[in-house]
Amino acid sequence: MAYEDDDFQDDVIEASEDTPVVVDFWAPWCGPCRQLSPVLESLAEAADDWRLVKVNVDDNQEAAQAYGVRGIPAVKLFADGEVVGEFTGAKPEHAIKKWLEENLPSEEKSRIEDAKAALEDGDHEEAEQLLWPVLEEKPNHDEAQVLMARALAFKDPTRAQALADAAQVADPTLRQVRESVETIARLLEMADDPSALPEGDARDTYLDAIDALAEQDFDAALDHFIDVVRVHRDYDDDGARKACIALFTLLGEEHPAVQEHRRTFDMALY
Repeated sequence: MAYEDDDFQDDVIEASEDTPVVVDFWAPWCGPCRQLSPVLESLAEAADDWRLVKVNVDDNQEAAQAYGVRGIPAVKLFADGEVVGEFTGAKPEHAIKKWLEENLPSEEKSRIEDAKAALEDGDHEEAEQLLWPVLEEKPNHDEAQVLMARALAFKDPTRAQALADAAQVADPTLRQVRESVETIARLLEMADDPSALPEGDARDTYLDAIDALAEQDFDAALDHFIDVVRVHRDYDDDGARKACIALFTLLGEEHPAVQEHRRTFDMALY
């Protein structure tokens, strides 16, 4: 099977609109290129979700320069006309397989990215619909579990906390989401049974915040929590500050309530 390109625009850019294209920028005089090429070709022969194009940089300097090739072998993955992954230098087969797995587009990855965007836009219902098929296919998909927990945090806090607790995540952003889900779940439990709340001057305002949270009146909830932060910061183990951060995290920076209260919250801390 021949992999050399005849026309970069046709063979790579336009072709990648239908099927991802792995481009191997190489040259005949390059030793590491001669090591890498047979591995890529072997993988390409067995693949049905991507194709390989080899670009001799001596014959196609324009494409190499256009895509910033400064050392070879340089491998770039194109999808929808754009570079979505790349590496430089020879790699063993297992490393290339891992790179492909991480970078090849898929419906699962697309759903997760679309769910993230929906969550940032405050559309938790849309995110939920996008994520269910992922979790039906892979119930232990850690990122999908945390994102679903965020989507369900106010609608079904018990289920959200169970999903968050089950996920094993190292990414700091996902960890913060998981902690925020747990914070909100705890507060919503108190809406039904506030007996665990300590006595103190802040208790009534704190309960008003929790009641507003249960009603998904996020403006009122943040107003009350910020009042507690200003005057009784240590109440419920710094609970009001934690509640505000959890709300900001789960609602997303573009949510109107976050836009309205973020600066006031920051000022209340100092």
